[in-house]
Amino acid sequence: MIAPRRFLPSIRSLLALEAVDRLGTATAAADELSLTHSAVSRQLKVLEEQLAVSLLIRQGKRLQLTPAGAAYAQSVRTILNDLARESLNLKATGSRDRLNLAILPAFGMHWLNPRLRSFCDAYPDITVNQTTRVAPFDFERENFDAALHFGARDWAGMEYLPLANERVLAVCAPDFADDLPMPPQRLLEMPLLHLDSRPGAWEQWFQKHGCDAPHLRGMLFDQFANMVEAAAAGFGAALLPDFLASKELKAGRLATASSGYMDAGGTYYLIWPKSRTPSESLSQLIDWLSRSADVPAGAVAEPQAGQSG
Repeated sequence: MIAPRRFLPSIRSLLALEAVDRLGTATAAADELSLTHSAVSRQLKVLEEQLAVSLLIRQGKRLQLTPAGAAYAQSVRTILNDLARESLNLKATGSRDRLNLAILPAFGMHWLNPRLRSFCDAYPDITVNQTTRVAPFDFERENFDAALHFGARDWAGMEYLPLANERVLAVCAPDFADDLPMPPQRLLEMPLLHLDSRPGAWEQWFQKHGCDAPHLRGMLFDQFANMVEAAAAGFGAALLPDFLASKELKAGRLATASSGYMDAGGTYYLIWPKSRTPSESLSQLIDWLSRSADVPAGAVAEPQAGQSG
């Protein structure tokens, strides 16, 4: 059941309020909405009367939103954007089933998407939409059917399908240093690139190579894609997962900075809420990915303390 009609203003009134808030004047809002100045003013007056709250301060031909009006306009903008996205999704999907996935950008691009192509070929009536999320979120508040997660089984209330364990390799630009690959001790003297979602990754790498590295510094990135480009440009050495490093090594953009892949101590999962029965489309995707997973039974890696996905 939706709210009573008196709490549901017209789209025209909401568009007028949002435009005035964003553009600053009723004249600019009228130009954007292809309305007259008086039509915009009339829509705002109707909205105020319906809500019984003053949303604007009128000073001649000038309009200024009250604090209540500005706060309401922000909420309206969010709702209108959500409505536009849902309308676009419906238009793009048509009568086909729709799956909304929250993905980790690098793993989604380089591991998931190659496998999704064959899934979509097998199930042409299912459209798989993807949105980047690099941190846990509330499934009850966001319209996702499932998500990619890296690390441990530490997202409460979720079902888990292991997809791949992660190994990392130290890489750099081919001309970053002489005599590549170099010993780990020499790499300590070089600039290093860091991912903010993997604090302590380099410290763990050096520890497993028998080196003490208490004070590492270097450039910080929020996504692997940006860090790869910085490494290729010679800004420093980077730790990359094997599914990403192998492509860059094959292309010749990066070289091995120090030999040997290392187990990163974490697993990539597809997760979905325990509180929901998976739709038929999601069940088909789960079954498909379970046959494509790179994780043998009983071989799920758990991360070291403090590691995040």
